[in-house]
Amino acid sequence: MRINHNIAALNTYRQLGQANNAQSNSMEKLSSGLRINNASDDAAGLAISEKMRGQIRGLDQAQKNAQDGVSMIQTAEGALNETHSILQRMRELAVQSSNDTNTDADRTEIQKEVEQLKSEVNRISTDTEFNSKTLMDGSFEKGAAISTAGDTGITGAKVFDANLNNETYSVTTTSTTVDVDASAVTGVNSIAINSGSSDVAVGRYTMEVSNYDGTGETADIVIKDSDGNEVGSTASANVSSWNASNITVGDFDITGTTDGSATDGTYSFEVQADATFAVKAQDGTTVETKTITDNTTGKTNVGGLELSFDSDLGDSAVDTSIDVTGNTLSFHIGANENQTTNLSLNAMSSEALGVQSLDLTTTTGAEGAITTINDAIETVSSERSKLGATQNRLDHTINNLGTSSENLTAAESRIRDVDMAQEMMNQTKSSILAQASQAMLAKANQQPQGVLQLLR
Repeated sequence: MRINHNIAALNTYRQLGQANNAQSNSMEKLSSGLRINNASDDAAGLAISEKMRGQIRGLDQAQKNAQDGVSMIQTAEGALNETHSILQRMRELAVQSSNDTNTDADRTEIQKEVEQLKSEVNRISTDTEFNSKTLMDGSFEKGAAISTAGDTGITGAKVFDANLNNETYSVTTTSTTVDVDASAVTGVNSIAINSGSSDVAVGRYTMEVSNYDGTGETADIVIKDSDGNEVGSTASANVSSWNASNITVGDFDITGTTDGSATDGTYSFEVQADATFAVKAQDGTTVETKTITDNTTGKTNVGGLELSFDSDLGDSAVDTSIDVTGNTLSFHIGANENQTTNLSLNAMSSEALGVQSLDLTTTTGAEGAITTINDAIETVSSERSKLGATQNRLDHTINNLGTSSENLTAAESRIRDVDMAQEMMNQTKSSILAQASQAMLAKANQQPQGVLQLLR
């Protein structure tokens, strides 16, 4: 028998230490609710979990960012609601002033209110703030301007997508056709843009035929654009042989079907355009290519730009260059770099809306002011529509971020969190083993005492 080394006690002591460590680990997990409390618990799982936690917290903050963006938009849109009300009052005053039941003195009094309303429009523009940022003074306005006209027929450009970079874009046009659909005009075989005309607007026109003499000889013809403005007219036009030789009215050549087929009435026809537009960035990368068919608006959205064009639309030998400049509000709505959306806010001052010089002191001025204010109302409506669309987008963004955060949290929980029931079983097992080890250690320590019996 050996007493210097009690192997049974050493073995039992080792087992007791392991049981105590296992019990300690189980108690740590049960008390924290986490399966991974330090890197030694699961090194790879810890790394994955921490990356997920970064994403989750980023998504949660992005959700708050989007909510703050909605608040900012609501502030701007609420101010524009009052601008709308002011413009409607201005229009009401313009209609009132254009009536000759008013004297010059009456119109002078009306003008006083108009001046005050202009001042309030300007005040709203300069004083509407969110977190000290002035929203509608043009500080966050992004615009586009044609720097090289080219021969594409593009006459104007606006920024449609505020996320466009500030740089020069080039636009090419191919497969271009501009023709006239006159199928709804009685007695007319075709209407064409005459060869000597250019810059004819694409869109809907009306053709008014009147004073037809009943013998198939002559008629008066007036053509108006979609706004009701006269763009061409002819009196006593010879319609008896217009199937053989066309009649030119403004920018249009009209050919009839048969002799004497003109009929009094108002008819509509459309100038239509087909084309393919390609927008390229400064480095030559194609941003977007879009094909339009039977376009009657004279506008198209492509590559983040709203392009306006007329009947000069043609296959481009020289590109049209468009400069995009200005500032925007950037909302960071994602957990990672560059996951942003931008919003531009146009200036909404009386000068920007075109009502700065309204003068209702004369009948002529009041009449013209009605159209001017109508245009201003449409401008504000367009701005409010843009804000409303962006707010709706952010509402969906918030919902999506919330769902993503929830799903990612569930995934992180499966890696990081402890299964309480399973860990309680492990703790119970470790506790029993520790108690058994203590009992066996006591037994092992008693074994060497048998040596004393040899000394008796």
